Amino acid sequence: MSRLELRHVRAFLSVARHLHFARAAEELDMAPPALTRHVQEAERHLGARLFHRSRTAVSLTAAGEAYLPEAAAALEHLQRGQELAALAARGEVGRIVAGYVSSAVYSGALQRSIGEFRAAWPRVEVSVTEIPMEDVARRLETGLLDVAYVRPPLALPDTVRVFTLQRDAFVAAVPADSPYAALETLRPADLAEASFAVPEQEFGTLELARRGRFVPRIAARPGGLLAVLACVSVNGWVAVIPDALAGCVSLPGIVYRRIAGKPITSELALVCRRHERAPAVRAFLRLVPKAK
Repeated sequence: MSRLELRHVRAFLSVARHLHFARAAEELDMAPPALTRHVQEAERHLGARLFHRSRTAVSLTAAGEAYLPEAAAALEHLQRGQELAALAARGEVGRIVAGYVSSAVYSGALQRSIGEFRAAWPRVEVSVTEIPMEDVARRLETGLLDVAYVRPPLALPDTVRVFTLQRDAFVAAVPADSPYAALETLRPADLAEASFAVPEQEFGTLELARRGRFVPRIAARPGGLLAVLACVSVNGWVAVIPDALAGCVSLPGIVYRRIAGKPITSELALVCRRHERAPAVRAFLRLVPKAK
């Protein structure tokens, strides 16, 4: 005989629910003899009678009473698994790991996009972790990250896609007691003698120096933007940072000044695998707004 199958469990549970073979057969949309055969096969497989049968009544045996809660739980578990599999195939359940650079938080882009996704797909778990930009490509390729919020330009392989989320401009963070603070707008050449604390996204610093026709004196590369601003506040250096940060971070001893000329554009972008297979991640990417 074949092993116990799902049809046997459903037959048993239906008869146990109705304690009537004809009504159970009707519920299962099958002929009463076929239902009886399923129950008998289940009993032979289990090696125990599950029902007392008489001309007037059907009742559970002690074995049937013992088997009932386990069979019901097993069927519920299987049905739940089937539902979850269908949800996962549609991207409605799953897990997404998102990396970010700190300016994504300061700009609000991280909170907005993940908040909108969680509202639309509440059963998908989204975890976030701050990452160094130099590590983004490796983590995407090895599956440690699904998406990452970064500040281009960034060296990335062809296996990665980039979506621009927003564009803003670089500004200069300068010591409040420095001559630079006395100017409302700084020309790039004004900063030729400055020492710079350079964030991970060094493009702003390098482009400012190119426009000012000088080689920047790099005092430190402290990493995160708060660490960069701490260097400005404590050491009296200068930093070129996205204005999204200037709008929400105020530290003692620092003021922000606009840079003269055509704005040096700073972009916040989302990067992901080019051929993403996970339905939840694909659903996330469909919802993320793109910059106009």
